[in-house]
Amino acid sequence: MKTPVNPVFHVLAFILDKILMFVKFKTNCESKDNENGNNFELSLQRGDLLEVERTLFIHFGIYLGNNQVAHLIPDILPAISSDRSQIKKVVSNKRLIMGVLAKMASVRVDTLQDFAYGGSITVNEMDQSFKNKPLPNEDVAQRAEKLVGATSYSLLWDNCEHFVTYCRYGVPTSFQTEKFCETVKRIIRDQRSVLLSAVLGMVSMLCMGLGICTTLPTFLITFSLWMAS
Repeated sequence: MKTPVNPVFHVLAFILDKILMFVKFKTNCESKDNENGNNFELSLQRGDLLEVERTLFIHFGIYLGNNQVAHLIPDILPAISSDRSQIKKVVSNKRLIMGVLAKMASVRVDTLQDFAYGGSITVNEMDQSFKNKPLPNEDVAQRAEKLVGATSYSLLWDNCEHFVTYCRYGVPTSFQTEKFCETVKRIIRDQRSVLLSAVLGMVSMLCMGLGICTTLPTFLITFSLWMAS
């Protein structure tokens, strides 16, 4: 009988894989050149869906032609500044993280190189797994252009993948969100998570002493995981 694999290990393996990919990216990105950049750009069509690997996720955009890409990215700056020259600069990690926390983003147009951020781009990869057929490329590009500007953001429910799938297929969907939620569901349903939460709760009570702030959360979390498992 095959022993079931603890879903916790799936999450740890996923995170480790992304960390290793990031290390490899940081090591090699400076040595990459753009000798094939022009040929790649010529192969793109207006309305193509672009994907690029980032640190912990895949980032998506819609190619508009003329080396321009529309993409939704978390960004706090448009909400706190009207300086267009600063807003047009490539979104820094600090701006991005603050945008995620504040649930603010913008659909912006950047160059193909800034969108790639040193990563490798794949084109229309989602066409193979999406049930809906792609809309005409010009319709896709026009949808993306109409959405350019400040918008709300949710890491799980309103992200860059929702943006591109709406533009290209007419349905806002995120396969990354679905995969993440399925993994979380498997962890919650695993009874070993109940034991782990109980052990951590007991350790916190031993270290911090008995009290409402330690006993109540331990009981509620353990009980909730038990009922959900």
